[in-house]
Amino acid sequence: MPEDVINLLNYLFSEILDGRNTTVSHGVEQALDRKPKDFSAYVKEVAANGTWANA
Repeated sequence: MPEDVINLLNYLFSEILDGRNTTVSHGVEQALDRKPKDFSAYVKEVAANGTWANA
C-alpha cells in the first residue's frame, strides 16, 4: 500500500473517526427548524422507503 494512503488512513482513524464528532449539535435544528436525527435512524428510514433502491 502506498505511503500516502497509509498516512491518510492513520489520519482518518486517529483524528476524524476518534469519536469527537459523535454528538449532535444544535445547528441542524437551527438550519432545518426541526430536531436532528441520529444518522443510523436516518439510514434505516431511507432504506425502508426504497430511496436508495433506485440509485
